[in-house]
Amino acid sequence: MPRNQITPMPPVAEGIGLPWDVPVVDAVAELAAARASYGDTFVVDSGRDRYLFTFTPTGVESFYRLPEAQASKGVADYLMLRRKLPDEIFDGRRTLPGTLFRKGDVASYLVNLELALDEEIRELGEAGSVDVFALTRRLGHRMGLSSWAGPGAANGETFEALVRAFDALDGADSFVHPDAMQAVADADYAHERMALARIVDLLSDAAGQSEGQVLFDRIMLAWADEPEAVRRTGVAHDVALIHIASMSNLASALGWALVDLIENPAALARVRAGDQEFAGRCALESVRLAQRSIMARTVLSPVTLDDGGTTYEVGPGTTIATLLPLTNRTPSLGHHTWDPDRWNRSRFIDTDGLGSPELVTSFGHGKHTCPAQPFSIAAMTMTMTKLVTTFDLAAGWSSYPVPVPAQIGGVARSDEVCPMDYRKLSSRT
Repeated sequence: MPRNQITPMPPVAEGIGLPWDVPVVDAVAELAAARASYGDTFVVDSGRDRYLFTFTPTGVESFYRLPEAQASKGVADYLMLRRKLPDEIFDGRRTLPGTLFRKGDVASYLVNLELALDEEIRELGEAGSVDVFALTRRLGHRMGLSSWAGPGAANGETFEALVRAFDALDGADSFVHPDAMQAVADADYAHERMALARIVDLLSDAAGQSEGQVLFDRIMLAWADEPEAVRRTGVAHDVALIHIASMSNLASALGWALVDLIENPAALARVRAGDQEFAGRCALESVRLAQRSIMARTVLSPVTLDDGGTTYEVGPGTTIATLLPLTNRTPSLGHHTWDPDRWNRSRFIDTDGLGSPELVTSFGHGKHTCPAQPFSIAAMTMTMTKLVTTFDLAAGWSSYPVPVPAQIGGVARSDEVCPMDYRKLSSRT
């Protein structure tokens, strides 16, 4: 079929595809190789889609300034997630993830996070070993479900069953394991639909225990004018999409932050001593290094992209993109190493040699900055501080964890189990 046109046409990377279309061993390495061969602006034709990648300073700045109405991040995110999630989880939503992070909401989430931490610490006991990323994922499930589905969803067997269902439904698989998405489509989302139906049943059972929860009451109110069966499904699908969109990247980011603290004992001691501002900078630095994100905009109506050397006219249907691990971690600038002093509050200040400060980011830039950034940093800071002031923590891994090679999107997931040894500080002899 004819490709969407770009004028003038940049170089087209030959033999390169994206991992949801063709087998790819390491998605980031493939695009790094294409960049080395074709320059900082090039096209990848993958499956039925055309991608215009840009990595120049001016190109990345131009990318972040694209109007959402013409080149949409929301549509690009939807097109990626729907590789894993059935359409019914998107259809007719009345409470969307982007509405979650008002100041009053964030305060209630942090209260729920504190309660979730207390419960996880109780379950851990005095000493043992736990997979860092399994711990942070479970913590994210408990905090998130208590925040937007209430305490009835965050404890006991209901919680355990919801964890199993959400792990099966996880929309992040669309970019963490893109090579598995053809099998999902071939099965017509059968596994995912079963998990979603289970979530509807479990959240309906939990609803009676969740009255007085501000966000859950807000979701319920949005469906109050519907018959019981419609309301039941609508509420559960709202909660499910909110949870999927809000928690999995945060849980992974928190895992990397703990790994980096354990790898840097002086930084861990400083967080243990109560330096909250420093802990926030540690969180930002860990997110920066763990980014595996393809930042993408689906073109809905013609736009121009200026890469500093050429101005391209880009037609509807093309995806304009950049890739954070190729701009965040420039070895020649030393940006491949962990150093929280690169940050002043939420601003990256180690910009010498960068063509633009927008080449490096943890949560995006401008209007496309993730609305959850303040909450995410506060949650990571609270969790890191609580865990390192409760436990001695030690690496159980033999070498620094590495991402899932095929992943292209979101915060990196560890390719292997990452054991962390712990012992309560009060238990030291």
